[in-house]
Formats: sequence, C-alpha cells, structure tokens
Amino acid sequence: MSEEPVDTHEDRPTTSDEPNPARWRILAVTLVVGFMSLLDVTIVNVAIPSIQEGLDTSASTVQWVVSGYALTFGLTLVAGGRLGDAYGRRRLMLIGLAGFVASSAAVGLAPTAELVVVARLLQGASAGLLTPQSSGLIQQLFSGAERGRAFGYFGLTVSLASATGPLLGGLVIGLVGEDLGWRLVFLVNVPIGVVAAIAVARMVPGREDDSTPGRIDTLGAALLGLSVLCLLYPLVSLESGARWPLALLVGVPVFAWAFVRWEHREKRLGHDPLLDLDLLRRLPGYGNGLLVGTVYFTGFTGVFLVASVWLQDARDVSALHAGLLLTPFALGSAITSPLAGRLVSTVGRPLTVIALGVMMVGVLGAALVAPGRPTDDLWWALSPFLLLAGLGGGAVVSPNITLTLQEVPPRMGGAAGGALQTGQRIGSSLGAALLATTYQVVAGRSDGDAGIQVSLLVALVVLALALAAALLAWRTARQPR
Repeated sequence: MSEEPVDTHEDRPTTSDEPNPARWRILAVTLVVGFMSLLDVTIVNVAIPSIQEGLDTSASTVQWVVSGYALTFGLTLVAGGRLGDAYGRRRLMLIGLAGFVASSAAVGLAPTAELVVVARLLQGASAGLLTPQSSGLIQQLFSGAERGRAFGYFGLTVSLASATGPLLGGLVIGLVGEDLGWRLVFLVNVPIGVVAAIAVARMVPGREDDSTPGRIDTLGAALLGLSVLCLLYPLVSLESGARWPLALLVGVPVFAWAFVRWEHREKRLGHDPLLDLDLLRRLPGYGNGLLVGTVYFTGFTGVFLVASVWLQDARDVSALHAGLLLTPFALGSAITSPLAGRLVSTVGRPLTVIALGVMMVGVLGAALVAPGRPTDDLWWALSPFLLLAGLGGGAVVSPNITLTLQEVPPRMGGAAGGALQTGQRIGSSLGAALLATTYQVVAGRSDGDAGIQVSLLVALVVLALALAAALLAWRTARQPR
C-alpha cells in the first residue's frame, strides 16, 4: 500500500501515466461498500425462520425479503453503472449509500412483514446503484497487472460476501437472540454505511470532466429494466410458490429485442447508448465472460440457500451452527481470490477452467458425503470438500471479471461492469429458484438428506455448463483476430 498522504482534492484529474497515489486506499473504501451491499444478498438466508416467527407471517411472504432484494438489485445495475460513467462514481456512491442506509434502518425497524419487503426492495435498488461503481473505479484507477490485482481483491469481496453471509447472520442471531437478531442483521448497515459515506466523500474521485454530462438513455434503461423484470420476477416468485408470474417470461424476448434495436439506433444517431452492444461484437472476451459469470453464479449461489435450509430444517441446527458449517468455503475463497488476481495477467483464461474443475470436485464430494452423515460428524465430513470448493470458487470470480472487462474502455466501465453483474444477479436468482425448488420437491417426497444431495448434483450440472463456457472463452481467446 502507498505511504503517501491522502490528497483531499482527489477529484482532480489524473493522467493515465500518473496513477492516483491513493488508488489502493480508494479501492479499500469501495470494496467495503461493495461487501456491505453484496453481503445482504445472503446474510438473510439464515434469518428467514427468525423473521417469519418474529413477524408471524407466511413462508411465501418472508421469502420476498430475500427475493425482493435480488429483484431490484438486478434491475438497477446497468443504469447505475451508466449513471456513474456520466455523473461520476463518487456522486452515485453517495446517493446509493444514502438510500442503502435509510432502507436498512427501515427494514430493521419495520413493524410488519409488508413494510420489511417494501424496504428490502428499496435497499436492493440502492445496492444496484452502488455495486457497479467498484468495477468502474478499478477500470479508471488501475491498468496492467495492477488492474488484475485490484480485480482480485474485488473477486475476494464478491466471494466472501456470498460465503460469509450465513456465518455473520448466524453469529448475530446467536449472540442476541432471534427476536432482536434478525433486526440487527439489517441495522448494522447503518453505522457502517455512514462511516463509508464519509470516506467516499473524502477519498473517491469525482468526474474528471467539468462539462455537462450528455443525455442519459432513459428509454434504453426502461426497456432493459422491463426485460430483466420479466425474467427475474418469475424466478424469484417461484421461490415463494407463485406460478402465474411465469407468464411474464414471454415479455423477455420482446423487450430484449426492442432494447437491442433502440441501442443500435442511439449509436447510429451519435448518441450515447445505455450499453454499447458493439462491445459484444468487437470484444469476444466480454461476451464470453458474461456467459461464464452468469452460468457460474447460477450453480454457485443457490448452494448456500439450500444448505442453510437443510441444516436448520432437516438437521435442526441453529443459525450460527449452520453458518459455521459453511465457513470452510469462505476460507478457501479468501486464500485463492487475491492469488488468482495476481496470476490472471500471466495465466489468462485457463485459470478459470482449472478453478471450475477444482470447485466441481468439492461440490461432488459434499454431495456424496452429506446424506446420512450424523449431524455431529458433519463438520469433519464436509469441511475438506467445502474448502476445496472454496479454493476453486475463489479463483473463478476475480479472473473472470478481469478478463471480461480488460479491453472495455474506461468510459463504459460502469455500464459494462453493471451488465456483467446483472448477469450474475440473474444467475443467482435462477440458481436459487432452481435449487430451492429441487430441494423442496425431493425433500417432500423423501427427506432433507435426499433433497440436499440432489440439489448439489443439479448445481454440479450447472457448474459443468460454466466449465464448458470457460473452455469456449479460452478457445476464442487463443484464435488470432
């Protein structure tokens, strides 16, 4: 880390050959913000039983505490990234943090389940404004091998936020009890968010260009938002048992087609599109990376949801115990994410291929040893395989982000990063719906042990598809252009 003093006027432009001397400290601030917003995707998994009992509501209603956040998070990512490109990362981060802190307080203090769900929708939308600013800042502040290292830390943040959510949620509930614990899971964001906002205001650079930003492609944002809504809403509704929203899936190709046509029109007229779709044609690594990230998160994220449900419902363990059992995955991710960030500039796409293979071996091992194992022996039986899966998973996210965005112009870094993370959110929602439905169906016909085994095997099939996508990306990268 640089030992030079913090420049309190860091909104001044820095040239490409004179990197911002405080860039690593700026990165640290943005990663704290990113960790906080991504953590709220999974931290509530272990709190679902406590919320349901504390608010005396149905399982389908409380499921929207998880699903609603994922829905609005995915809806605002690309627009949030584009707004950051146009108006500056600092401004969007401060707006997003204000909304995130206020909505977190509203969730923690809400007297009814309906108000909790509404506040979670607002919280997810605020997180969607925050998260793409991290990748945009890395594109702006770092280059070369340093950019790979920075994305390594970003990948570590993504992996740890996903993997440690159940542990931290279980720890809070275990320390203060179920009635107050689930509320503190959200209220803890308030002091952290306030401190983060102060740090952002002091350290994160503003816009380098003092000119008035160009027009924002609002119709493009609306069309893309409708496309994502028609896809995500049915997926998150499946988790709560609703089937009628599946009819909205017919709107996905319609709005997606309209979005593509409109974006090409904007580009042809010389306007700034919401997302430059020519990136998919000019930069094959970008499109391939989008596919790898989306499919990987489909197979990865739902594992923690069904594992938490299985441990608490079928094995009758506490929220804290469930979180502790999943800790080896987080530990493995913490080891390999920064290391992968350092290696990706020299190893390239083969790194994600190898990492996915390692993760699949870990998931397969967990699927084979979990059923029928006595609860007291689960830690020793599962730890080696969860650690192996974490070692592989930690080396997937950061290299894929680096390789996907490495040729994207910094002026489009926020929108392109937002699109990448939208794919991840879609994958997460699809995976959660797929694995949760699989678990419920199999557990209802047999038992929880059979449910977790089949769910993990389904996740393994999806990860195999991610591996195939990574192999395709590797082959494409090796072909001369």
